[in-house]
Amino acid sequence: MTLPRLYPILDTATLERRGCDPIAAARGMLDGGARILQFRHKGFFSRGVFQQAESVAELCRRAGAQLVVDDRADVAALLDAGVHLGQEDLSPADARRIVGPQRVIGFSTHNETQLGAARDEPVDYLAIGPVFGTGSKERPDPVLGLEALPRLRRLTAHPLVAIGGITLESAPAVLAAGIDSVAVIAGLLPETTTEETIRQRMEEWLKRLK
Repeated sequence: MTLPRLYPILDTATLERRGCDPIAAARGMLDGGARILQFRHKGFFSRGVFQQAESVAELCRRAGAQLVVDDRADVAALLDAGVHLGQEDLSPADARRIVGPQRVIGFSTHNETQLGAARDEPVDYLAIGPVFGTGSKERPDPVLGLEALPRLRRLTAHPLVAIGGITLESAPAVLAAGIDSVAVIAGLLPETTTEETIRQRMEEWLKRLK
């Protein structure tokens, strides 16, 4: 799998705090050039949330972008999307039984031991983090730091996504450390969070990461 250099995450809780509808945010990201988009909902996956995810899936199809659903292999299969798994979620092998052989599976790791153990998992990419301090998780794992990335990169041949506190200013250094893609949540959401400002911010990020 070839990952885009920018991996936007559409986090419903963060968007709710900003007063921005996830569907509008998805349109802004996709219109701004996103080629992969993760739908991340950590609360109860109600019918209304599923309908939001369906709308985002349709937007991704129209844009030719890869949709990835966080945590939920069942929802991913229903939407013909990929799934991103955490260490406490369904195992990649079991998720593969649900989503099938062709859909994308990503898997989060947080340290050298987890990254090494994931080398033989049936996944398409691995994530590593947090690289820097982050406010997107209630109980974040220990910060790795930029200097650890080259060593961690050598532990796997899988495409590697870095996540955690990555900013527009720090992203080029993260990629220069051998990382394939940077995952971003808050860094893509301007203080005034609207479809148009998100589109502009996406374009700014993509220009910076060329």
